[in-house]
Amino acid sequence: MAAAATAPGALGILQAGRARLVAACCARLGPGWRLSGSWTVPRVDPATWARGRTPAAGGAAWRRGYSSEVKTEDELRVRYLEEENRGIVVLGINRAYAKNSLSTNLIKMLSKAVDALKSDKKVRTIIVRSEVPGIFCAGADLKERVKMNSSEVGPFVSKIRAVINEIANLPVPTIAAIDGLALGGGLELALACDIRVAASSAKMGLVETKLAIIPGGGGTQRLPRAIGMSLAKELIFSARVLDGQAAKAVGLISHVLEQNEEGDAAYRKALDLAREFLPQVDLVTGLAIEEACYAQTIPTKDRLEGLLAFKEKRTPRYKGE
Repeated sequence: MAAAATAPGALGILQAGRARLVAACCARLGPGWRLSGSWTVPRVDPATWARGRTPAAGGAAWRRGYSSEVKTEDELRVRYLEEENRGIVVLGINRAYAKNSLSTNLIKMLSKAVDALKSDKKVRTIIVRSEVPGIFCAGADLKERVKMNSSEVGPFVSKIRAVINEIANLPVPTIAAIDGLALGGGLELALACDIRVAASSAKMGLVETKLAIIPGGGGTQRLPRAIGMSLAKELIFSARVLDGQAAKAVGLISHVLEQNEEGDAAYRKALDLAREFLPQVDLVTGLAIEEACYAQTIPTKDRLEGLLAFKEKRTPRYKGE
């Protein structure tokens, strides 16, 4: 009886401690970070891919790109789009039986794909989406996690964080198309993208505090940057889940769409945005232009005059030479 009487107080202490830990993580905000090969995959007709279909193995027939029986090598599908969509790459998560949760294998595949994409100069925009109806990513694979030793959990969470950072540091625009549930690590994955679009029926939240943990894939840092410190703390402390409209209202996503019959409204909007980006100068090309322009200043007399004036602490006398 005594133990039962003290349980609520102990729970309160645990929850308060967890809240302080999240607050401390959220408070450690510094400047955003940015880091500065080709992945062999099938090339798919854009109209077909926009409808969410992929070729059936071993034949010309077409099947819906969603399956509950997926080989581990098919859990992440990387598509280079063609024709007017050339330059757009789609990362499609396909773990229907596990709600697209982040497993050891999926993280390994994401890391491999991102490593190839970041050095591929043909890539102009990347869309991260789900091939499973109603699910973007449900977070970490807790069925796998419960089988891990305590000593294995930390390094695996660090690997998830590292892969999400790699996505955040890709040198081209990235768009998360959220057509369903995005919880915990799933939302952290979306937060790593430059732009997020979602269906109104989508559900988003960092719900880790319900599991006596805190967000571990960058959520304590990226959510405050996206929506502000106070509101981010509120959502993390409460483990609140937002629908698409509410997420748009707080600035978590850029666009919200009514879901369509195919269940890919967010993906279609992401594809429209990616097409809009294609004519613009990509980062790799822009940096090359900058390098070429800077090289033209190196042999000029004015450059040397600027250095000399700085050394002599005087106003430079430029002559346009």
